[in-house]
Amino acid sequence: MELNNVKDVPSAALTHEVTPGATPDGTFDATSDDTSVDVLIAGAGPTGLALGIDLARRGIRALIVERQDRLSQGARGTGLQPRTQEVYDDLGVLDAVRAAGGLYPPRATWEDGRIVATHEMLEHVDPTPSTPHSNAWMIPQWRNLELLHERLWELDGSILFGTELIDFTQDSDGVQARLRRTDGSVRTLRAAYLVAADGGRSTVRKALGIGMSGPSLTPSAVVLSDVAVDGLDRDHWHSWPLPNGGFVTLLPLAGTDHFQCFTMDPDREPDTSPEAVRDRIAAGTHLARDQIREVLWASVYRPKAAMADRYRTGRVFLAGDAAHIHSPAGGQGLNTSVQDGYNLGWKLGQVLRHGAPDALLDSYETERRPIAARILDTSTRLHRSRSMRRGKDLHQLDIGYPDSPLTRELREDVPEDALHAGDRAPDAPCTTADGTPTHLFDAFRGPHFTLLALGDTALNPASPPTGSALPPTDPALLRTVRVGGPSPDLIDTDGHIANAYGTAPAVFLIRPDGYLALAAPAENAAAHVAASLAHLAPSAHWEARLGAGTPQPAR
Repeated sequence: MELNNVKDVPSAALTHEVTPGATPDGTFDATSDDTSVDVLIAGAGPTGLALGIDLARRGIRALIVERQDRLSQGARGTGLQPRTQEVYDDLGVLDAVRAAGGLYPPRATWEDGRIVATHEMLEHVDPTPSTPHSNAWMIPQWRNLELLHERLWELDGSILFGTELIDFTQDSDGVQARLRRTDGSVRTLRAAYLVAADGGRSTVRKALGIGMSGPSLTPSAVVLSDVAVDGLDRDHWHSWPLPNGGFVTLLPLAGTDHFQCFTMDPDREPDTSPEAVRDRIAAGTHLARDQIREVLWASVYRPKAAMADRYRTGRVFLAGDAAHIHSPAGGQGLNTSVQDGYNLGWKLGQVLRHGAPDALLDSYETERRPIAARILDTSTRLHRSRSMRRGKDLHQLDIGYPDSPLTRELREDVPEDALHAGDRAPDAPCTTADGTPTHLFDAFRGPHFTLLALGDTALNPASPPTGSALPPTDPALLRTVRVGGPSPDLIDTDGHIANAYGTAPAVFLIRPDGYLALAAPAENAAAHVAASLAHLAPSAHWEARLGAGTPQPAR
């Protein structure tokens, strides 16, 4: 495949490598014989980088290895759904992503050299107090990767480009992997866990013998390219239907002066050479060939849909495209993949840093595989219908884990439309005790659990009875935020917290990935919280706390 790409990644992406062998500053030394890490991640795409960031901020020694000698090129998947924006906010990359991207423009349909119809392909939704990010955000994937990589670098995360995972073995204590550099040298690395984020053709998945199955999609090939075009406005997502059922689209890429082009022409063989791309665009649009000034990158895409039969084998996990592949219809694949890494990251942190049992990691597949199945159904339906509608049902804000073994809903008679354990924890504007404006998301941000105590609970009474309070905890593990009551940390000035979480005194234990692990009444709150945390992060003081009360069983 001939590619002509002038979008160079920052020099950091090529030179800021850290290599196997522990050093005092937490990076790695290629000359060292001590080649061990906590987590080895195969693949530096959005999944691997997001997971690497999450582990780095937890102090977990992780190494990402990437077969290519640089970050992947091409705009590829351009849309970040609102839920992924919340993830990026927590990981510390959202501000940079917002500055580098923009909203999608309306779609314009062309016939005979003129626009004959326009429509909003993506439904625009106003933000609310509970949902500050309410619309898909466009950013080219190459730029998305750059910003994730820069954040990984800020956190002293470790990545090796030009390094291929060639094979591995595992035992009850870890994984032994062989890595080959571009110079042909081979090194052996020991890791407690291996995460395959190495794409739809995953080497790791194939080595494990894990199958993939899914619905069949129309086998037509799409040529995907990034191009510089003269004489075309940047206020529309331009579309030209072809008489044979094919199409050409040109999307102005936010933050650049380029367009992303999709061409599907059943009468032409896919060809990614710059000349063929120019010919293909000119043949299907009113644009002259010389108006396609430059072809920066091109690739052939054949839609597929499948899901791995399982996500875990021993100490090896599948994430992102290695676990599920989707039609691009609906913009779900990249977003689902990033959230895979976000779900797995905090659980690896609990096991490796806080002593949680390895069995906690089984909940990764239990929680994420049904989500992938649901999204696979959605993207396949949109692909087959060729529907251009993109509504808020694709925003992934309704994803939750009510049936997870980690979820405990202990309140009685909660209305169906109210917030429940397992749901996403909503945001809410509020103030600190001194009147400074803030948000719940500001309190949640970081790798810790958050205990949200609303009203006069057993954790926040005027005179705490003996045994009603939790023992002192490591802020890296748990932070308590009291709303209302005699000594609040936050004031619900305008009632937005009550609107989102209810008015009754209650406690909510919010996982590091922003979902409610526990919703419990005010009575016996400390014992309920201790019971949840004893499962997620075993500790002598949680066990001691359980003696102060008998928690109700999870439902």
